[in-house]
Amino acid sequence: MPVNRLADLENALNFSHYLQRTLTAQPDFTTKLSLSLSRHLTTEDFEQSCLWANLNEEELKKELRILRQYVFSHILIRDLNQQANLFEVTQTISLFADFAVNTALNFAQQQYEKQYGQPIGEDSHTPQSLTVIAMGKLGGFELNVSSDIDLIFTYPESGQTNGEKTITNHEFFLKVGQKLIALLDDITSDGQVFRVDMRLRPNGDSGPLVISETGLEQYLISQGREWERYAWIKARVITRGTHNITELVRPFVYRKYLDFNAYEAMRDLHQQIRLEVTRKNKENNIKLGSGGIREAEFVTQIFQLIWGGKNKSLQLRGTQETLQELARLHYLTEDQKNSLLTAYQFLRHLEHRLQYFDDQQTQTLPTQTEHQEKIAHSMGFESYEQFLNTLSIHQNIIKTAFDATLSQNKTSEDTHPLNTLWTDTEDTPLTINTLNQLGFDGVQIQLRLKSLKQSSKYIHLSTHAQTLFDKLIPLILQTTSKSDHANTALIRFLDFLENISRRSSYLALLCEHPETLAPLTNIFAASSWVSNYLMRHPILLDELLDIRLIQQKPDWVELAKELKETLNAHPKGDVEAKMDTLRHFQHAQVFKLAVQDLNNAWQLEFLSDELSLLATTIIQAAFEQVWKGLKNKHCEEPKLAIIAYGKLGGKEMSYASDLDLVFIYDDPHPDAVETYTRFTRRLNTWLSSTSGAGNLYSVDLRLRPNGDAGLMVSSLESFTYYQKNEAWVWEHQALTRARFICGDENIGIAFEELRKNILTSPKDTEHLHDEILIMRDRITETHPPQLTNVKYARGGVVDVEFLVQYLILKHAATHPILTQNYGNIALLAMAAGCGLIESDLAEQTRIAYRAYRKIQHTANLRDIRLETVNDDLLAQYAVVKKLWQQVFHQEI
Repeated sequence: MPVNRLADLENALNFSHYLQRTLTAQPDFTTKLSLSLSRHLTTEDFEQSCLWANLNEEELKKELRILRQYVFSHILIRDLNQQANLFEVTQTISLFADFAVNTALNFAQQQYEKQYGQPIGEDSHTPQSLTVIAMGKLGGFELNVSSDIDLIFTYPESGQTNGEKTITNHEFFLKVGQKLIALLDDITSDGQVFRVDMRLRPNGDSGPLVISETGLEQYLISQGREWERYAWIKARVITRGTHNITELVRPFVYRKYLDFNAYEAMRDLHQQIRLEVTRKNKENNIKLGSGGIREAEFVTQIFQLIWGGKNKSLQLRGTQETLQELARLHYLTEDQKNSLLTAYQFLRHLEHRLQYFDDQQTQTLPTQTEHQEKIAHSMGFESYEQFLNTLSIHQNIIKTAFDATLSQNKTSEDTHPLNTLWTDTEDTPLTINTLNQLGFDGVQIQLRLKSLKQSSKYIHLSTHAQTLFDKLIPLILQTTSKSDHANTALIRFLDFLENISRRSSYLALLCEHPETLAPLTNIFAASSWVSNYLMRHPILLDELLDIRLIQQKPDWVELAKELKETLNAHPKGDVEAKMDTLRHFQHAQVFKLAVQDLNNAWQLEFLSDELSLLATTIIQAAFEQVWKGLKNKHCEEPKLAIIAYGKLGGKEMSYASDLDLVFIYDDPHPDAVETYTRFTRRLNTWLSSTSGAGNLYSVDLRLRPNGDAGLMVSSLESFTYYQKNEAWVWEHQALTRARFICGDENIGIAFEELRKNILTSPKDTEHLHDEILIMRDRITETHPPQLTNVKYARGGVVDVEFLVQYLILKHAATHPILTQNYGNIALLAMAAGCGLIESDLAEQTRIAYRAYRKIQHTANLRDIRLETVNDDLLAQYAVVKKLWQQVFHQEI
């Protein structure tokens, strides 16, 4: 052996009695190790170590056990000499376990096929094989070196074998499973390969050793318990052959909606572990004790159980990779992730060193001084005391994170001072007086609480949900009483609570995170629109847990990337899941912007920009997904562009704006019209239809050539001809705020050139003048001007928009700068800069238009309706009317 390898081996011998015994019993290992210690072992190494196909049962048992000794020795030498990181150690032993299971399975299945023939599925009529599911650390490629392996055996279908002597598939696979276990688990003179633990199978030790996929599905649906969801997170099929395990298990583990009931289940499981630790005196157990490996795993898995159904990127098996993803998704900060990773890796390295010593499945710190010193030195410390100090630091990091994740709300419904207001809802003077003192309308709230408690929704809640509901009411009373609009906030909160009560996970979220009650109260107090939005989409509750909700402005490039990744993670044909993903994404972004808006984080123009960027992001994502899923298309890349008009075109989107879209293609292929028509219809369905997750936008396609009578899509040639020869003046008005959104960029460039050409072409100014006035009068006929309606009042929003559009159409030929789609406020300044209108009057109109939009926005967002008209608003109307008179030479 090379000198450095000899030194590595001798160093490892200092820390492992097991290695000393093994090298004595297997002297050829020294030479064999010399050839492989410079690299990690792979499955190919295991396969080449023996002629497995020609072995009988006893020989197979012996060879697997000797190979296991070699693999264990190889891992421990590399690890103790700091040549293998944690990933290599756990992956190598996990790959060996996979190899051992498959080798044993192949042997067992072949042996029984000789006796009974192949097991044949009664539905598929095809040969069947046993599916072995690795659970726990093996499932996550995190196996420790002296671990047992948790397995579950399933088979695809019922049926029977096709040999001369037939047995049922269940009987066949029972024999195969029993033989597989014996090949690995039996103790011989060479030891074991792995201890095999089957207790995680349906119904545990009392359940059948093997189960069909149908039986597994029925069990998970009807009997699967919360702790089993936790166990199945790491489940991994480690055998070849067809199976449907992933599709069976995913909906059981990862719920479609956020499931905060997982908190209670994890607490119960952890409490059982703590009791076992105390009962068996395992306080020094670095896996099960406080701040141990299990608590680090719980931190990641509680996030996975709750959010994994929503964020498919969290559907991971490994603890380390899940911590990385939690940080990427901002459920953990970078500092939290780094400290937890470091602590977890420290404990796993320590776990292995405890097991290297004598190949025992132990996670308990040694009591003998000599052993303690060896452990400390193997971990790189000069003394056991130094080691314990560092260990304590890491355990405290994990304990703190665990306690923060699973901390209980200590407030009890029995002790809360306002609890009697809910437990006794009779209209006693004391009850009403207490409610009045809290800032509520005592009579109204007492009646609301009484009707709520007598409602069928409350009465028919499950015991668990009713307990959560009862716990929340006094907390909500307390929180809303602090609001300046306590009565409004409480009534909306109670309506919301009643609406979500059937979904106990939402009640659990509020109980687990009482810090969300205050921001919810602020929302309910300030805005009926946001309140109703949250009522329609309660899944948005989890957004309130994000500390960045108020501060962080959207990064649309990064958000678009994340949205694309999430959409692509769904199976190609799962259109409903993709559509729901778009809806959840849009609802979350609208909600974040609305909450920030309520906290005065946005100027109105900038908010409109953000809502326009959101709509653009949604359209672009839907465009790509719909085209990707379109069948029988004549080209790989669509030669089609989407043009936005109206509010999106002018970047003046509000929360309730619809989308005015036009589709233009430039493609000579004979199937182009049919292909792009199918595509736009499907895209329109994606954007405008309603599903269980709600809807996205109302889509208006009437601005296309010839309106509702026209084709869904227009060729660039026909669109150009129409705009130049047949379009009405109002359609050219609409062009002033139209822009390319997505699709073929060359078409987008051609559209913009056409738009500018139309806007800058010479006009019959007298005809233009008359047509604009006629169009404005038509709007007056359908929307009579009222001073309290700033949109249609004379001198209001519509008049400002008509003024700007007229100035563009009349003067863009000599002032092409006016074709820039910068919005009405900027265009008024540009018109003044060109000398087309008075600068002072333009500035006053800009101020008026900004004020109108703020009034509209405030009315929608903050429940502040314009019921009376003050002198300031009348003056603003007068300013616009003066500009109208100067431009059109007509008083209004």
